[in-house]
Order: sequence, then structure tokens, then C-alpha cells
Amino acid sequence: MAKLAKIEFVCTDCGMNYPRWQGQCRCGAWNTLAEMKISPNQSKSATKSRTSSGGYAGGTGGGSKKINEVETTEAEKQLTGIGELDRVLCGGVTTGSVNIISGDPGAGKTTLLSDLVSRMSQLMPSLYCTAEESLSQFKNRVQRLKLDYNPDELYLLSETSVEAIIEELEQKKIKFAVIDSIQAVVTENANGSPGSPSQVKGAAQALTQYCKQNNVTMFLIAHVNKNNEIAGPQTLVHIVDALLHIDTNDGQIRTLRANKNRFGDIDTVGIFKMCERGMLSVDNPSEIFLSGSSTESPGSAITCIRKGNRNLLLEIQCLTTETEAEFPQRVCVGLNMNRIKMLTGILRKHTKTKIYHDTFFNIIGGLKIDESETCIDLALVTALLSSLNEFVIPRTTCIMGELSLNGDVRPIDSGVPRVKEAAQHGFTEIFIPFRNYHKSMEGLGAKITAVKTIHELIELIK
Repeated sequence: MAKLAKIEFVCTDCGMNYPRWQGQCRCGAWNTLAEMKISPNQSKSATKSRTSSGGYAGGTGGGSKKINEVETTEAEKQLTGIGELDRVLCGGVTTGSVNIISGDPGAGKTTLLSDLVSRMSQLMPSLYCTAEESLSQFKNRVQRLKLDYNPDELYLLSETSVEAIIEELEQKKIKFAVIDSIQAVVTENANGSPGSPSQVKGAAQALTQYCKQNNVTMFLIAHVNKNNEIAGPQTLVHIVDALLHIDTNDGQIRTLRANKNRFGDIDTVGIFKMCERGMLSVDNPSEIFLSGSSTESPGSAITCIRKGNRNLLLEIQCLTTETEAEFPQRVCVGLNMNRIKMLTGILRKHTKTKIYHDTFFNIIGGLKIDESETCIDLALVTALLSSLNEFVIPRTTCIMGELSLNGDVRPIDSGVPRVKEAAQHGFTEIFIPFRNYHKSMEGLGAKITAVKTIHELIELIK
């Protein structure tokens, strides 16, 4: 008598299996268990593979070894020629690594990897597997972006079967591959439809094992959900070596950051500009975030923020006009509204500044400032006062510092690197918190002014 298929319930967030349905998973998520049918043959084959496999890397068992008996090998990195991608990956792509790149629709995932696979085809046999568009669409993109590639080493494949993809990789002796996307491919060793937790996990594990055993470098494109997180089980993040995410700012600016990297740190941020030629690396982001205007006008202040381990100079603009409504408007582009409300409250309390105007704040370049980036407080306040009182802040002045509720100027992190960045761009006067002052700042060719309170800042800038 044939055995019936076994039913399991799998958490769509973490991938944990349960014999029966329950409301909450052990990971803490509610109502995330999905029913999956597993055939007896599939269950046996999975058990067999677990006993013979050493993990996601596909290494065999063989028992334990003493640490001195284990051979160590240095991770070999290959420069891609895309400056900001090499920066985020800490010196290039690691040979034999499996990487995920995620982002919102239209963020530039396919555009960036099309450029990458074209560049890598000039060095080694490369393959782009698309499960979401036709091969002619991909070729049209390559021609539209005018990408340089080796026609004898660049292969295109339209396939959704993981086993067929691996067979093609083996047959063509591919050393660099892109899978677009991991939610669209399926494997015979897992049950469910494409994009289901079991399929995503099984496909990623099979591809990772092949890459580790054959020293193939691979990039997987991953979709995101409405919370801007990778769709599918959380296990997917643990399988791969690096997790890259593209943040879409208002406008053409794209920010690439590594949320996980087994072969480097995750503090580096890459800045790209999306244009008709594709995703272009921005080697000097400060030039984009400064307006470049030669005329000085009220309501403009320049500060220095920190993205990962990079210091970026940007310009904050403020415009105040007499209100025509019953209540004044507060409009912020790229800034957190709650922080603006707090800073205006501090001004009213400690400087008796009354703001009965429509107030508009804007960040040049379309960058979005994280709420945790508090070093822009003094620049925001200065720009607001400059617009209200019609005085001009010289464009050679850089202002940075956090403002507390009692009117004190609090220190910021990485004060010395920020000051050095401003001095290298020709700023002659730099306002910083008093506790951030260091003797090494004096030899940079700029006047360093340390302030303790909001009152000191107002007196100095006037």
C-alpha cells in the first residue's frame, strides 16, 4: 500500500518545521506557519543528504580534526572594476562565494549585475540565468547600457530548474554566475511552489553546495517584502556568504550596503547614481550632496554626516515664508519630521525664537537622513535661523553637532575624521561640539570653533 504524503508546517520567516499548526513560531512571529506536503521518497532522500553532507558548504564528514591538522587558505578576491561595489565587498568579490543582492523593484539590482557579469566575462566564463525575463530583454539592456563584454565567454540562460542550472554550469565550466531570482527557481528536492519557504531554502542550499565544491562565484537576486526585508525564510540569510541591499533614495541616488559579509566588515557604504548609462559609481559623493552654487543666500548650511565608515558632506536648505493659513506648515524632504519639531521647540524654549512661518527643509542630492544621525542638529538650527533672520552663512563654513533638550551641544562620534573630511574639501571654518575638540584638528588648515551651548553658536554665526 502506498504511503500518504507527510504534512508539515513551515514558518515563512525562519523556516522552522512543525508537525502540526500553531499560532506562534519559536522565532516569535505569529500566523506564519504554512502547510507543506512532503512525499515519503523526498523525506528519505532529504534524510540521506543530511547524513552525507557537511552543511551548506557541501563538505563531507570524515570525523573531527585537531585544529593544527586543518589547512588554512586565504580568501582570494577579484576586483570587479565597479569601484563602489569593490568598496562594499572590501576589496572585490571573493572567489567561490555566494552573495545575495536585494532591493525594492526598480532599485537597480538587475542593472548592476548586468554590468558586473559583463565585466566578469572578460576574465572568466560567466553566465546570467534569468527566470523572470526573456533572453532578448537582457541583451537589449546590455546594448542599451553599452556594456563591454566578451561574446565568447558570456552565456545567457532562461531556466527555472535548479538541477538544469547546475548542469549548465557544469557543462560550460562557468566560474561566475548570476541567478535572477532565487524566488523564481525551483528544485526537485523540495516541495511547494516557486518562492515558498521550502523551495527558496532548498534552491539556495543546492546552489551554494555546488559553488563551494566547484569554486564558482555566484550572485543571487532576492525580492523584498513590504517591510523592505528579503522575502522568504530567514534561513536564506544564513546560507549565503554576503548579503547586499540597495536602498532607494528620492531621486537618482542609490546606497549599497552589506548587512552580512563573511569576508569583510559591514561598515562600508557604496554610493551609486542611476542614469541612462546604468548604475554609476560615485567616487566623491560630497560633490553630489553639495549644490555647487557660487552665490551665498540665507537658509543654507553645510554639515558632515557618516554613512557606514564614510564621511559625506551635504547641504541643508531651509526656506521660511509668511503663512497664509491658520496654522503654519512644516515640510521636510529627506529629514525626520519629529526631529524638526523637537529642534524648533528647543529654539522657542532657550532662544525665545517664535516661528510663525511656513518652514520647508530640503537635503541637496535627494539623500535620506537616518533618524539616528543626530550630528545635523546644529546645521538644521543654523539654516532655520539664517532664513528667519535673513543672514548668510559663508559656504566655507561647516557645522556639525547634536543638540540636547536643555540647549547644550553634545559630542558626536568620529569627530576627527569628519573634521578632516571637511578640511580636505576646502572649508576654512568648522564648528564642532566642545567635547569633540582634539589637538590633531589644528594642523588641517581650518579654523576649529568649539561650542558648548546653542547660545554660543548663535552669537558666533551672527
